[in-house]
Amino acid sequence: MDTKQQQPSKQTPFRFFATRTGIITAGALIGLIACFLALAGNPVNMGICVACFIRDIAGSLGLHRAAPVQYLRPEIPAFVLGSFLAALTFGEFKARGGSSPVIRFVLGAFAMIGALVFLGCPWRAILRLAGGDLNAIAGIAGLAAGIGIGVLFLKNGYSLGRSHAFKKPVGLAAPVIMAGLLVAAIAKPAFLFTSTQGPGSMRAALLISIGAGLVIGWVAQRSRYCTMGAFRDLFLMRDWHLMSGVMAFFAVVLVFNIFRGAFTGAFAAQSIAHSQHLWNVLGMVLAGLAFALGGGCPGRQVFLSGEGDSDAFIFFAGMLTGAALAHNFGLTSTSDALKEGILTVGGPATNGMIAVGIGLVICLIIGFSMRERWK
Repeated sequence: MDTKQQQPSKQTPFRFFATRTGIITAGALIGLIACFLALAGNPVNMGICVACFIRDIAGSLGLHRAAPVQYLRPEIPAFVLGSFLAALTFGEFKARGGSSPVIRFVLGAFAMIGALVFLGCPWRAILRLAGGDLNAIAGIAGLAAGIGIGVLFLKNGYSLGRSHAFKKPVGLAAPVIMAGLLVAAIAKPAFLFTSTQGPGSMRAALLISIGAGLVIGWVAQRSRYCTMGAFRDLFLMRDWHLMSGVMAFFAVVLVFNIFRGAFTGAFAAQSIAHSQHLWNVLGMVLAGLAFALGGGCPGRQVFLSGEGDSDAFIFFAGMLTGAALAHNFGLTSTSDALKEGILTVGGPATNGMIAVGIGLVICLIIGFSMRERWK
């Protein structure tokens, strides 16, 4: 799965988001929408968190029973449908897949476990740092390290194999399933679980979430926005194109929080975060490595699903399963808590620590075993 930015031969109105100005605009717009979603009701420093939102969807569908994190977040299906509409409009919808799907599923599951040990995906790590949660520094450092390890494998022939063209119904599976989830989010059938307290109870109005998701899906598909790809391209080719979009994302959110007086600039008692720095690092090393080996960050996998990429949808299914496993077997971290002036430090329990170790070993085995050569 290739997340490299395709540079246009010339700038046209239809290829604007493929230019440097376009990717900066895309990153800034996504950051602004994330700020707006947080103001509209989504959790603080979690206007958008692809991993956390997938985790909430897993809970809403009953795949785990952690009551505080159950809500069928409409942003995720809207991401897919926005990407789908953009791909259709510009002739980029192509049904494809068959590139080591089982391995991609496993990578998706461990990517989610790593993200839930840190408590956020790459997008939320940036949102947390821009909001003054200094624990995110450790998470971003771990993310960069994990992607760096993945780049070493890429340099030495790592590949999950070529994807193949499929008949259109295969590529339509993800958009159709996500359309069904969106209908369920609107209809609110009785079988869905919905949090009444905790992060799952904090949500923007339904139509706002859907509209925001559709816009982000469209813009991300056109710009090929990918946080993992930004680090990969920088490490592999010294290419700042995608990273400029990530930097614009961070800059917009940082200015927004400073202007609102919402920048905290602290480690302790941050919103839905913990200050066990070792596990912030290691959780994101695992996530970053899994993203690099799987070909994209959670957002990119979701957007590729809308383009007809069934391999990306398999990775998404792995993340959904990983979220269920993480909460059913106590692999997730708890947040720091400040009560009556006493700080209780959160972080992963023993099960979560063991899971991160197992995940790192398995990802390294995948990296070594799926290479063509080693220098």
